[in-house]
Amino acid sequence: MYTFSSKLKTFSFVLMLVGVLGIGYGFWTAPKTIQDVEAILKAEEAEHHGSGHGAETASHDDTSVSHTETAINHVQTAETGVDTAVVQEGAVGSTKDSISDVAAVVQKVTYGKHEEAKHHAEHQEHVEHVFHQLANKPWAALYVACIFFMLISLGALAFYAIQQVAQAGWSPILFRVMQGVTSYLLPGSIIFFVILLLSGFHFNHLFIWMDEEVRATDALIKGKAGYLNFPFWIIRAGIFLVVWNLYQFYSRRNCLAQDAANDNVFYKKNFKLSAAFLVFFIVSESIMAWDWIMSVDPHWFSTLFGWYVFASFFVSGITAIQMVTIYLKSQGYLENVNSSHIHDLSKFMFGISVFWTYLWFSQFMLIWYSNIPEEVTYFVTRINDFGITFWGAVVMNFIFPVLLLINTDFKRIFWIIVMAGIIILVGHYMDFFNMIMPSTVGNRWFIGVSEISSILFFLGLFIYAVFNALSKAPLVPKRNPFIEESKHFHY
Repeated sequence: MYTFSSKLKTFSFVLMLVGVLGIGYGFWTAPKTIQDVEAILKAEEAEHHGSGHGAETASHDDTSVSHTETAINHVQTAETGVDTAVVQEGAVGSTKDSISDVAAVVQKVTYGKHEEAKHHAEHQEHVEHVFHQLANKPWAALYVACIFFMLISLGALAFYAIQQVAQAGWSPILFRVMQGVTSYLLPGSIIFFVILLLSGFHFNHLFIWMDEEVRATDALIKGKAGYLNFPFWIIRAGIFLVVWNLYQFYSRRNCLAQDAANDNVFYKKNFKLSAAFLVFFIVSESIMAWDWIMSVDPHWFSTLFGWYVFASFFVSGITAIQMVTIYLKSQGYLENVNSSHIHDLSKFMFGISVFWTYLWFSQFMLIWYSNIPEEVTYFVTRINDFGITFWGAVVMNFIFPVLLLINTDFKRIFWIIVMAGIIILVGHYMDFFNMIMPSTVGNRWFIGVSEISSILFFLGLFIYAVFNALSKAPLVPKRNPFIEESKHFHY
């Protein structure tokens, strides 16, 4: 039996505490009113142009206002002069000239007022847009970290189900590790569902299609209202999360019951249950990717997106299984896990990284080459405003895994695998960051307290949930039909 060490438990609690404090600070410092945003924009403008230039701009604005007032006074004086000339002198020709001059002045002043009003409206629209972006920032940081860690657990669950259905002989020795990683799915799902509910009740603006004014004025979003509406959307989310967690619960219970059974009845139940789950998973995963990630930018779509998201969290889930396995081995557990098991997990890390790259390039190349404005804008925004994280994700999710894991010997060396695993996990967090942040925060993004604190909180919760579950049952299944083959697996 594995014992959850007090040091690791304390570490997980510290991460969660620091994360909660940082998340609270992010929400507390986010702008609450339009006036807060105007103050931020004025400070940015003053910092950009310098105090001297700012004073000059202010003086110029005062002068412009003074000139406008003077022009209006001239118009009023001219109108009075015209009336006096007409009544007292009857100078027809002079009156016509005066009226023409006055009309020109009035036209200029009216045009100036119109332009000023137009500029003011544009400014207010910009301020409101920036307000939504800055208010979204702590929510978006929380959302990215929450969905990323939850989907790591889901990716491990899918990998576990595949091993069950494939009746793989090498992996049963790792089943309890896989079940430990998937145990995070329940707390992660609860927090995630709460965030979805808060989005639907307009506590944030992560999903623009939920805004009633936008739904009424945007023809494209209005056309998708039959699918993108909150009641249908949240019902789908609830069904997916419940079914995934039910499979995780019953598959683990059957696996534990198999240890005490005299036949393979629970193993057969798990086989059938896993096959049914994978069918449901294939459908629900794609819909989930559309609903929870792609719909933050409802004007854009990609037919590859479901597979692309799957590859990202699938390799992350396998990487988490590998990292937990290596940690347990380093603590003296899992004595039957040998270098061949580690090698096979490393092969999956390498192979799915290449698969992710294939999907990334296929999606990017086809959209970029076709150059359809409503499609290519998605990548133009990310390249221009998120260039570091956009290209950084490609480097971390493809180049580094290939360099570190392409060699057969490297796939068995713990420190190389751990380094590759950290890079892969950070890289795929950046991938989710790139998918969500540009549509919710725009060019107002930066890696700050909210982002780091959200990662720390969910990392701490993940560590606690996983290792607490591992301490509840023996690390090695006893009566799995393939357990002896798995113990003596060599490659």
